[in-house]
Amino acid sequence: MADKVRVAGVGMIPFSKPGRSASYPVMAEDAARAALDDAGIPYEAVQQAYAGYVYGDSTAGQSALYSLGLSGIPVVNVNNNCATGSSALWLARQAVASGAADCVLALGFEQMRPGALGRIWDDRPDPLHRFLDRMTELQGFDDRIPVAAQLFGGAGAAYADTYGTAPATFAKIAVKARRHAAGNPYAVFRTPITEDEVLASPPIYGPLTRLQCCPPTCGAAAAVLCSQDFARRHGVRSPVVIRAQAMTSDSPTSFGTSGSTDMMRVVGYDMTREAARQVYEAGGCGPEDIGVVELHDCFTANELITYEALGLTPEGTGEKFVLDGDNTYGGQVVVNPSGGLLSKGHPLGATGLAQCAELVWQLRGQAGSRQVEDATTALQHNIGLGGACVVTLYEKAL
Repeated sequence: MADKVRVAGVGMIPFSKPGRSASYPVMAEDAARAALDDAGIPYEAVQQAYAGYVYGDSTAGQSALYSLGLSGIPVVNVNNNCATGSSALWLARQAVASGAADCVLALGFEQMRPGALGRIWDDRPDPLHRFLDRMTELQGFDDRIPVAAQLFGGAGAAYADTYGTAPATFAKIAVKARRHAAGNPYAVFRTPITEDEVLASPPIYGPLTRLQCCPPTCGAAAAVLCSQDFARRHGVRSPVVIRAQAMTSDSPTSFGTSGSTDMMRVVGYDMTREAARQVYEAGGCGPEDIGVVELHDCFTANELITYEALGLTPEGTGEKFVLDGDNTYGGQVVVNPSGGLLSKGHPLGATGLAQCAELVWQLRGQAGSRQVEDATTALQHNIGLGGACVVTLYEKAL
């Protein structure tokens, strides 16, 4: 069914540091209007909307969309941690692919506060308690260090212990992110950094230093999806379609109940691998067919292990993949031409749809200095602890 779904339009706003952005309804409205303008259709043509955000009150999606019009359409609010934006995209694609709607808007936004992510509700069980319990069993817990850094830093340490990966390899990923972001007007951090600067920044956990951790960010992004028939009737010119998509949650290996003792599994390695397997199978292709990827680099460690989870390089070869330059222009595949979460920023609800926007621009040949030559297929990976992973395969239709 997925081949019926066209990405009619995408839009986003420049991401910014907390305290420097407009309020969430303004950001969301601007991103949604940009996507509608890109598609060349009015809001009145949209039949359903899915609005994703993590840090906000209930029905914030309606608050954002009512500025576009009071059309009475169903508005569904989505919260799936860092995979929220792509979860909204997944729901929108399902609605179109199933025939429930011909034109659907997926919107993601976040108005964040400075500092590390933390719990809002301390009078009820933490949804991440299984992950934290398993992490504590494997490596202990330090209440002086942000939890996400311990989880993903622990995964990086586990990888390095297994394969002998040098700290400099992780640092090279951060350097690449800044180099790519230099050409992205939507990114927060566009100033180049050196490997020495990355390694000299304050240590956080495992191989991670501060410059290897994505910043809290404010922003919004959106996508309009439609059926092929709707595209013909409304003169939608975008050639990009979703060829395959999969969404997964955790399996027993995440918590060690199947003999796993690896922090990589705790942070979703197997969720990613399974989602990628489903997408390649449904799409009739393999990782060798992908020219450009936007993956979830919340920390350099997660980018490294995700290369392998997505099948871009065999298990245990991530370091060689980085050292050979196979993750950038001139290599095997360009990973995070936008600068990724590390440099573009990570407004949780918006991230998945910002990834979508970047890949659509790449496939249309509209990415400017970031353009990947001859890009015809693109892969998106967005993960949220708790857990959810969405992998999406886009292609430029002939």
